[in-house]
Amino acid sequence: MNTRVLAIIPAYNEEGSLQNTIEELKAVAPDVDFIVINDGSTDSTGDICRANGYPVLDLPVNGGLTVGFQTGMKYAARKGYSYAIQFDADGQHMPRYIDAMRKKMDDTDADIVIGSRFVQFKKEHSARMFGSRIITFIVKMTTGKRVSDPTSGMRMFNRRMIELFAKDMSLNPEPETIAHLIRKGVMIEEVQVSMRDRTTGESYLNLTRSAAYMIRVCTSILFVQWFR
Repeated sequence: MNTRVLAIIPAYNEEGSLQNTIEELKAVAPDVDFIVINDGSTDSTGDICRANGYPVLDLPVNGGLTVGFQTGMKYAARKGYSYAIQFDADGQHMPRYIDAMRKKMDDTDADIVIGSRFVQFKKEHSARMFGSRIITFIVKMTTGKRVSDPTSGMRMFNRRMIELFAKDMSLNPEPETIAHLIRKGVMIEEVQVSMRDRTTGESYLNLTRSAAYMIRVCTSILFVQWFR
């Protein structure tokens, strides 16, 4: 069994930030392995990986975050990793928190540890944080567990979760899956982190997509997940 941590880095058209993200990861957390999932990028994301010798899996078309993440979990399962962390290519996630997340997992026997911006700090009053508050409320209402930062994309998974996500294609890296797993007895913990704002590229969640995302997530947690 490989007891090292694998950082799964889904990347779609992240030529402006990918190299800095990976070089920071290598410098700050040299014991962490990584794999870039090049999700059908049409820019030079794949070329940057090959030019720098970064481990990369090239997907032929853009499948979206779920497909990229699942591909990374399959890789982690095959390579026998004990820990996998979802890590953004856009530079928002800071590798200095990886050790604390792994320690939290080891100390509490958690299955998933979420890097949360709001364990010690309150959410700001904005439209985005209003949506986060709603999801936190719905998760608490349906599971009894308060997850302060349910939309955080910085999540660490233990071996049991790696194997589960590698096999069950109905699971995705989204709040509804977190709620579903809590109801199934999966232990979730959070660690306080800070995150940067995106400086390059374009976020998938524009205003229209953000609204659609909120409707889908809330509907799934409240209704769909109960029939899984």
